[in-house]
Amino acid sequence: MRLYAVVAAGGFRRYATYRVATAAGVFTNTVFGFILAYTYIALWDERPQLGGYDQSQALTYVWLGQALLMTCAMMGGGFEDELIERIRTGDIAIDLYRPADLQLWWLAGDLGRAAFHLLGRGIVPMVLGALAFDLALPVSPLTWVAFLVSVALGVVVSFAVRFLVALSAFWLMDGTGVMQMCWLVGLFFSGMLLPLNLFPGLLGDVARALPWSSLLQVPADVFLGTHTGWDLVRAYAFQGGWALVLLAAGRALQSVATRRVVVQGG
Repeated sequence: MRLYAVVAAGGFRRYATYRVATAAGVFTNTVFGFILAYTYIALWDERPQLGGYDQSQALTYVWLGQALLMTCAMMGGGFEDELIERIRTGDIAIDLYRPADLQLWWLAGDLGRAAFHLLGRGIVPMVLGALAFDLALPVSPLTWVAFLVSVALGVVVSFAVRFLVALSAFWLMDGTGVMQMCWLVGLFFSGMLLPLNLFPGLLGDVARALPWSSLLQVPADVFLGTHTGWDLVRAYAFQGGWALVLLAAGRALQSVATRRVVVQGG
């Protein structure tokens, strides 16, 4: 486990070196946060309890989305591009020779990346949003802890989805198109564009049951106090269940892909 802790720390330091990119990202997240916030204000002025949120909760949801956009890699930008490129060039063979598990290696690095983005690109937009608008911030420290646990589970679910997509490059040789479709679906079904509580009927039920809801909708509801007690346990079980299923699927696909490399003489 010490190896993977070192890899995670390396992932954190790697992204921490891009200070200008981080500053630009904070600026972008803040600008889009203000645009979405005023859009939500217009919506909630017409429907004060839209989706079960009051206006303060809706605005909090907006800024949580900006804080978690890169943390949960809802638009990509994590390890997947590098992994796809290594598969395409054949450098993945070097990774398979390492005395480390391929999936855990990339997961550790992605956890480091997510930790940096939560701190480096999440806190400042959230603080600026709280200064400009009346946000529904939790009073209890336990709610903050519960939120961070939910975010961590969401990051693992996000990794598991992107790992599966990246492995498709073993067959497609170029996973760019699949990756773009993945983040488009992720943006929609994570609740980044609109809270999933606003989706009507069957669409809403399906959206909330898909793994992408673990990236934003579930953590946001934990932050807003919607999930408490046994309902919080069920929310964790939902996220953890998807994480286990998707990680197991990635493990199985990795095994098949490894055999394919061996057959091809890679």
